[in-house]
Amino acid sequence: MYGTAFAPEYQGALSEKLDVNSSYEDVLAAAGSALADADTALDRARAALALAEAHRRLGQVEEAQAAWRTSYRSARTAGDPDAMAWALWSGGTLARQCGRLALARRLLTWAVNLAAEGRDRLAHGYALAGLAETGRIQGDYAAVAELHERLLEQGRKHGEARHMVWAMSGIAQMHRNQGDYRKALELFEEAARIAGEAGDARGRAWSLRGVADVLSLRGDPDRALALLTEAEVTFRSMDLTSALAYNHKMRGNVLFRAGWYEAARATYGIALEEFDAIREPRGAALSRLGLVRSRARLGGEREETLAELADLDAVFARIGLKAARETVAASRAEVMAGTTPVAV
Repeated sequence: MYGTAFAPEYQGALSEKLDVNSSYEDVLAAAGSALADADTALDRARAALALAEAHRRLGQVEEAQAAWRTSYRSARTAGDPDAMAWALWSGGTLARQCGRLALARRLLTWAVNLAAEGRDRLAHGYALAGLAETGRIQGDYAAVAELHERLLEQGRKHGEARHMVWAMSGIAQMHRNQGDYRKALELFEEAARIAGEAGDARGRAWSLRGVADVLSLRGDPDRALALLTEAEVTFRSMDLTSALAYNHKMRGNVLFRAGWYEAARATYGIALEEFDAIREPRGAALSRLGLVRSRARLGGEREETLAELADLDAVFARIGLKAARETVAASRAEVMAGTTPVAV
């Protein structure tokens, strides 16, 4: 069993004003006011944490960077290891969003160690979850598969819907990437159901995106596009800038797999502009890869395609994305063979 989803990153007085579905413009306003009115170092740490998360979700990188550091310094002044862990979790999540995966792992590992000294079980759980997600994005499944399962078990034990949804989605993504679409679809659909019943609109929208991905891979593009449209409504209503860009990138994938290459090219272009605007290099590089593949299908020049793939391979190597590099290698091999790049 599980209860209504909640947002433990909104702490102190903010926990009474904000919830898991609060728009990030509302979070900015409430957190900014709380920071201005804070009387203690711990209050400043909590307000700055919420401020950092709002800026991060809105794609405002410098503001998010300044806010999580303010939160950490204030937490250190207060001598509170849990508050310090929360700040480092925010900083590590921002680093991952910006494609700095090695830094993300360092900050999140530090957060895990600090939270182990404190009493906030959720701070420890969120730091572990962030560490597991970073490893999964890098394609290091052997290192993080067990951690995902352990976090799912903890979520079930304590009735925490957000943890359950996050863990299920991560496990589903690994099954999807390893070709087990049946299991991936089962887990994504279960995550969407739990998120919906727990009132977690954001978690449900992300899970629907996963469902759409698998349905597309199984040859049902129309249903996949309908689910992405549904998810987009939620992302827009909550001002989830990065999530919206990833949703558009996924729409490009669905269109490409269906053979609608011109529509895919245009959609990848939209996603690339959105990722560039919020300076999110991982999403931007993945969108560029979609553009390269779409142009190739539309008759793009062979040498130009190979040059772009080589550049993208260097980008993915720098970020640390194993699966993306494998896709680039497969695409390059098909171009060299005189065919066209594979779908992912």
